[in-house]
Amino acid sequence: MKVITESILRDQLRASQPETYYIPEGKILSPAAREYLQQRKIAIGKGSAPSTPVPATPPGGQSGVATPSSATPGRFVDFETGSFYLEKPEHMTHLHGNVLVPKNHPRIVFRGKLDSLQAQIVLAQAILAETAPRESPKLIEDLGGILLILREIMRCDVQEVPLENLSILGLDHAQLRERSHYPEKFFGIKQMVLPEYTMGRAYALLNQIRTAVRETETAAVDAYREGTRYTRADIVETFNRLSSALHIVMCMYLAGNYRKEG
Repeated sequence: MKVITESILRDQLRASQPETYYIPEGKILSPAAREYLQQRKIAIGKGSAPSTPVPATPPGGQSGVATPSSATPGRFVDFETGSFYLEKPEHMTHLHGNVLVPKNHPRIVFRGKLDSLQAQIVLAQAILAETAPRESPKLIEDLGGILLILREIMRCDVQEVPLENLSILGLDHAQLRERSHYPEKFFGIKQMVLPEYTMGRAYALLNQIRTAVRETETAAVDAYREGTRYTRADIVETFNRLSSALHIVMCMYLAGNYRKEG
């Protein structure tokens, strides 16, 4: 459910004073947005605005673009303004369904980071499988488990459905936090050992993934921020756990937990 905030309304109504503001289907007004409309003495309606003829070229606009009050909605809807498009503009992409946003929208930037992170994990798995025969398949397996969680995050973001409280490395939130904060207790390794080339390729790859997780977590915070609140705490919290998980994997690697026996 998309929340229409006061800042969104201010942008939409900057140069107009309609008698009624119609809330698009599947969206709701924030309390501040509702108060803003009341202050401007604009009535609030639901659904589409009353039908009006659709000009071939809207006044002051480009051909093929219609306003939210058009009688015949376009194939695509602008997420931020509610405007309709008969054709998808080149600078825009799908947020979900037929809803469009600019390609530099924070949600799209986040998805790009998420996609890149998955690619790094797949590459690391391939490199480890080919060049590190002494390493246990368990390391590749653990990376695969993290990869599945990232793909689930992508699915939940695109489909706008809740992310289940998944375990990572077979550990719950409290266990991840404890092992990440006290690695010497669990693995005999000092906390966050900075990588050196002498530690080997595998450790360098794990560290690279760890930093990519942190970058993607930051992008998630930007993507889901609306004013002072965050709309997808489930995804942001999961990235916090993933950051701890990568630290744990690095500690396990240094402790020799991934070496083949014999």
